[in-house]
Amino acid sequence: MCGRFTLTSSPEALARHFDLDELPQLAPRYNVAPGQDVAAIRRPVSGGQRTLELLRWGLVPSWAVDPRVGQRMINARAETAAERPAYRKALRQRRCLVAADGFYEWAGGRGARQPYHIGFADGGPFGIAGLWAHWIGRGGEVIESCTLLTTRANERVARLHDRMPVILPPEDYALWLDPSVREVEQVLPLLRPCAAEALEVRPVSHQVNDPKHDDPSCIARVEPPLTLL
Repeated sequence: MCGRFTLTSSPEALARHFDLDELPQLAPRYNVAPGQDVAAIRRPVSGGQRTLELLRWGLVPSWAVDPRVGQRMINARAETAAERPAYRKALRQRRCLVAADGFYEWAGGRGARQPYHIGFADGGPFGIAGLWAHWIGRGGEVIESCTLLTTRANERVARLHDRMPVILPPEDYALWLDPSVREVEQVLPLLRPCAAEALEVRPVSHQVNDPKHDDPSCIARVEPPLTLL
């Protein structure tokens, strides 16, 4: 499960990391929530350079009657995406990377759930494997949306939750984004947990619990009431 994440990296860092020709015009985000726009990297079917575009978080399949279905499709399990009607065609033809530099997870019982921010020790950006869709409503409304692929948690994240987003290493970006690759057998091996030792997990403020809060206070380190980490 991945229900919140951050993207605070500079435009220069994002352009360098994702090999973009243009600097993205993005404000820092400390509490990205489902239903909001996220920064996604794609390659056009006709070929060409990678582009960064804003997609709504919560996949709305092209055949959906009601776009509100996207509220239930913020994550897709990597193990079953090739079989699920909502995801299998996108896995073949519409793959993307969702830019992030950390994600949140919670641990503890009801009333005492402590949020944690998880990212690389250097704070740098990374790409989460995603799938996207193009939806046109009866009135002509167009929604381009995406979902994040998740996999089993590595040893570090497993202390908090049994699932985590698929964080791809940069050397796998080209294959994942290649629109000419239509055989799922070529991309399924990429959908695995990242190395546990690469991640830093730190307890943060409960400000992140409310999606209305989107400022540095969300990632402020706190002394945890739990002894999980």
